[in-house]
Amino acid sequence: MIDFLIGVDGGGTGTRVRLARIDGMELAEGVSGPSGLIHGIANAWASVEEAAGMAFRAAGIEFPARDTIAIGLGLAGVHNRAWAAEFVAANPGYARVALESDGHTTVLGAHRGQAGAIIALGTGSVGEIRRADGVHVEVGGWGFPAGDEASGAWIGLRAVNHMQQVLDGRVPANAFSTDLAQACGGGRDALQNWLAKANQTSYAQLARIVLQHGESNDTARAILHEAGRQVELMARALDAAGQLPIALCGGLAAPLRPYLPVSMLKRIVTPQGDSAAGALRLIQQRLKE
Repeated sequence: MIDFLIGVDGGGTGTRVRLARIDGMELAEGVSGPSGLIHGIANAWASVEEAAGMAFRAAGIEFPARDTIAIGLGLAGVHNRAWAAEFVAANPGYARVALESDGHTTVLGAHRGQAGAIIALGTGSVGEIRRADGVHVEVGGWGFPAGDEASGAWIGLRAVNHMQQVLDGRVPANAFSTDLAQACGGGRDALQNWLAKANQTSYAQLARIVLQHGESNDTARAILHEAGRQVELMARALDAAGQLPIALCGGLAAPLRPYLPVSMLKRIVTPQGDSAAGALRLIQQRLKE
């Protein structure tokens, strides 16, 4: 018998879960480290379990038997079908698992299951639309480093390239490059060591420095304006007719808003819920089917 529902929003930087009773009454939330599948199946489940445990503790409930829990997940990396299948196969005992991309659950949460589009901007990026007929269509979400335009990792990668040019003497040093160098350990040798270990999350953590210098440095500002242009391209691809509302979601949604083309601002709406809420809606739908 299923007594509890868990909705999971898992990405390259962190994991958030929302705990609810079977009737949909929300009880608590929990957070943990990254659960994007690029970090490994075991690591993803470990982060989900840790966040779920935190949510149960916050609700004052001892973690129950997993066969009393149904879990819906919106995870980065699900587009790799082999990873997705491996993740589901590694289910540690939950009564029901519903797995979709984080874009899928974000659009469910943002528009409460109704028609609309989202562009999620965090460690990675993705655009998704739920059409009036219920069909989901995705744009972007190809993954770092080949895709994920306008994401934190995409922004950070371009910032690192600027720092490399400064260290080579190809362009002059500035306060922006100095702050980037400090974040990566210092000079050329330190950057080489940083690059050898860096992953998607590492690059995304540099986006805050780009944003800090966006008003004062031409290179940082150009990176951010290009991110805004990429957001507009995703919006056009999702809904060329401009008929459905678009919610910007994720940690970079608000910081990037000043760099969006003016023509796009009138289409932006406030999300009515987040990806974790969408993941709860996902598992509720699957249990009804």
